[in-house]
Amino acid sequence: MQHYMQMMNPVSNLLLNSARGPLASMHSLDVMWVSFYSIGLLLASILIISAVRKWVHNAFLSFLFKFIAYAMFFIGTLLMVLVILTWPN
Repeated sequence: MQHYMQMMNPVSNLLLNSARGPLASMHSLDVMWVSFYSIGLLLASILIISAVRKWVHNAFLSFLFKFIAYAMFFIGTLLMVLVILTWPN
């Protein structure tokens, strides 16, 4: 009965979803895929940084690749934080 009442009151449903986290409106398997994407972004950024330090000697290309890698790292970290905040209670 309580679940039915929450469905009838959209404000209550919004508050419940916002209390669970920013990705609470997504299905659990979709949140899993977001976590996989964030892990992939983190891993790719580490590999790009390592490759740039070893093989790229041009300063401009090095800066460009590192900037892209750090942007990927930032996005991956942000997505992982959102996934952790959505963790079920």
